[in-house]
Amino acid sequence: MPVRIPNARPSEVAAFGFAGVVGFAPFYMMLPGAEERLASQTIKWAPRWERNISYFASPAAKVAQRVEPRVGKTVQRIDNRLPLEKVAKGVDRQIKFGITKANKYTRTTVPATAPISQL
Repeated sequence: MPVRIPNARPSEVAAFGFAGVVGFAPFYMMLPGAEERLASQTIKWAPRWERNISYFASPAAKVAQRVEPRVGKTVQRIDNRLPLEKVAKGVDRQIKFGITKANKYTRTTVPATAPISQL
């Protein structure tokens, strides 16, 4: 019974095409004259890209200004609900306990809570 391979979907074709372009780009740049060809294409297409980017830039800025206050309030509300101070104190306590325990089994005469200048 022959194995039937389904036809590739457009998204798969695009993904494989992009992977091929990215995978072979270093080899393309090794060819003689690649920098000149890339520079000429950049000169040709850069004005069009800049026009297209400017087409999307102002609406995106307006959306960002409209959304920013709500996002800020949400982030602040989440920060107030998280027990960050309690977690930080617990981690600090565990680190100090670990240092004290490690010093207990080593031959140091300096206590774990000594300032760094005495070490």
